[in-house]
Amino acid sequence: MGTYHCIPLLIWTYMFHTVDTILLQEKPNSYLSSKNIVGLTKDDGKMLRRTKRGWMWNQFFLLEEYTGTDTQYVGKLHTDQDKGDGNLKYILTGDGAGSLFVIDENTGDIHAAKKLDREEKSLYILRAKAIDRKTGRQVEPESEFIIKIHDINDNEPKFTKDLYTASVPEMSGVGTSVIQVTATDADDANYGNSAKVVYSILQGQPYFSVDPESGIIKTALPDMSRENREQYQVVIQAKDMGGQMGGLSGTTTVNITLTDVNNNPPRFPQSTYQFNSPESVPLGTHLGRIKANDPDVGENAEMEYRIAEGDGADMFDVITDKDTQEGIITVKQNLDFENQMLYTLRVDASNTHPDPRFLHLGPFKDTAVVKISVEDIDEPPVFSKVSYLIEVDEDVKEGSIIGQVTAYDPDARNNLIKYSVDRHTDMDRIFGIHSENGSIFTLKALDRESSPWHNITVTATEINNPKQSSHIPVFIRILDINDHAPEFAMYYETFVCENAKPGQLIQTVSVMDKDDPPRGHKFYFEPVPEFTLNPNFTIVDNKDNTAGIMTRKDGYSRNKMSTYLLPILIFDNDYPIQSSTGTLTIRVCACDNQGNMQSCTAEALILSAGLSTGALVAILLCVLILLILVVLFAALKRQRKKEPLIISKDDVRDNIVTYNDEGGGEEDTQAFDIGTLRNPEAREDTKLRRDVMPETIFQIRRTVPLWENIDVQDFIHRRLKENDADPSAPPYDSLATYAYEGNDSIADSLSSLESLTADCNQDYDYLSDWGPRFKKLADMYGGDDSDRD
Repeated sequence: MGTYHCIPLLIWTYMFHTVDTILLQEKPNSYLSSKNIVGLTKDDGKMLRRTKRGWMWNQFFLLEEYTGTDTQYVGKLHTDQDKGDGNLKYILTGDGAGSLFVIDENTGDIHAAKKLDREEKSLYILRAKAIDRKTGRQVEPESEFIIKIHDINDNEPKFTKDLYTASVPEMSGVGTSVIQVTATDADDANYGNSAKVVYSILQGQPYFSVDPESGIIKTALPDMSRENREQYQVVIQAKDMGGQMGGLSGTTTVNITLTDVNNNPPRFPQSTYQFNSPESVPLGTHLGRIKANDPDVGENAEMEYRIAEGDGADMFDVITDKDTQEGIITVKQNLDFENQMLYTLRVDASNTHPDPRFLHLGPFKDTAVVKISVEDIDEPPVFSKVSYLIEVDEDVKEGSIIGQVTAYDPDARNNLIKYSVDRHTDMDRIFGIHSENGSIFTLKALDRESSPWHNITVTATEINNPKQSSHIPVFIRILDINDHAPEFAMYYETFVCENAKPGQLIQTVSVMDKDDPPRGHKFYFEPVPEFTLNPNFTIVDNKDNTAGIMTRKDGYSRNKMSTYLLPILIFDNDYPIQSSTGTLTIRVCACDNQGNMQSCTAEALILSAGLSTGALVAILLCVLILLILVVLFAALKRQRKKEPLIISKDDVRDNIVTYNDEGGGEEDTQAFDIGTLRNPEAREDTKLRRDVMPETIFQIRRTVPLWENIDVQDFIHRRLKENDADPSAPPYDSLATYAYEGNDSIADSLSSLESLTADCNQDYDYLSDWGPRFKKLADMYGGDDSDRD
């Protein structure tokens, strides 16, 4: 029996020890006594001894946000060394010691002095020690303990954004995910349900729903149409405590936009369109615009237009304006009112990006009828060709017809047409045209070598309406005729060495011909008939349009013959054959052993025994320099002798003096007096020149006196001779001009310039009989003598 009673005792002791250990780890507010705490470890199978500890305290947890009037009790420190006689002093250090947590140094009781917030700090680490008041010695080693702050539900859930923006395609199925919203709770998620958040929708039903746990917003209605409604505003609530009563909550707003899909086909607002076009519009002209409406947007509303069928499918075209999504009707071919006045087209408009998911809704295109009426206008003449090419020989006679252009009036009235050449394209007036039939003929001789092509413009004009005219280019090609003889391609400086041997090549000549035969050039070289056998040189035709000049004798002498003239007969093979004679000048020169020319004149042979070529050149240069120095010295001496008084850039010697003073009549007393020119004796004595310094200030040059009534022409000739003979006369680089108008007029003169030399007054009464045009002169010179005085 004793044995059976002992077994339950051991089991209870083990359970008590286990519970005691768990309470120490998980609930530190359990009272710790000075009993020994057993720590078990393996050490060679031996049982460890108990470790003795003297600290005791009974609380480790503290609620946050305490609102009581008294300080909140935290726990009590106690050691088995405390006999209750007040000899021990308890001291607390660590996080918040003295400010947040205070300790009674006699009893070891700990209190919270302030309200704590777990969200600010959830854990405090403190250290405690007991000191003997008398000795100041620690009776227990310093020990560390932890105070945890228990959470209460004092924070509401908060979303990561105050406003969310999302989009979902229209026509989406039920349950299509739109966006996920997230809310967080600052409370402790490991303690109760304070941080357990549940989502719900407050606004946005029945279109959308939200998953209560994940916060994912989904569509709740099928086939929502963007064209009906595009924007939705959804309000989501997040509530803690698992959504139970009394939980805190927060909200956010989600703006949801339905994006477009191509679920609508284009539709024309009307079935028929009408346009008018003049028959003369240029190709590519825009006649009008048509547009089909598509409620979709973006690329889903893009469409293209095309002509499906109609009697004008080849006459017109339709292009799509990518900016406005309109179809533009354009002219593809030239219209003619006389051929057809009305065209009917069928134009299709279709989407360029159809969505296969909605093809079951029907064809995504629409068709409209377009009618185009052609208006008749007076059109200009039309040529039978776009351009004309005429070929003519260059030797054609003047006045010959070389070609013809034709034009007609496309209108029903068929007006008569006249032709003309635009002279801006034929400035030299080489060609003419018959105005009635458009025949082109030559007005001058043609020359292919100067102008192988002529590009002229012919104008056709309606006789009844000259404003209606057309222009056409005519290209005239001048064909070559063999009318130029071949000639040397260049001037050849040919020489032969005195020591030349027979058969040596001394020159290769080539020729040129201004003509351009179709088969190419072919030239032949022969001696002239007068000198078929030349004893000095031989002409060898190389058969490649060149000829070689070969020596025929052994050695040449400059003393006997320094220059040879070799005539060469050159002719071509075209029809008619053209030929010419070219003369080649061959000089006899002294050469070295390699055939390099040294000198070609007989004088050089004579001088070679004396001075060298370099010495002769030096002597010539010295002589030339001496001559230049003499000329410069003479020029400087003459310029120094007649130094100008006025030295400026406007020196009269560097200018041409022109006298162009017409005078002002009798009343102008400052003008030039022609009487001096008529009466040389009335001239003043010769005055000193002002532009050069006189050689002797007292020497005054006097001219030969002239007799009275001398003829002006003779007077001018005398003056010219005097100036030519006198180097000190007006500047030698000036131009003296004397205007002479000839002998007296038979009809006399009306001028009053000779009034100073007249012996008596003239009678001007006859001016009154000349009519109103001479009334002013009659008033000035006619009348009484008193008036004239």
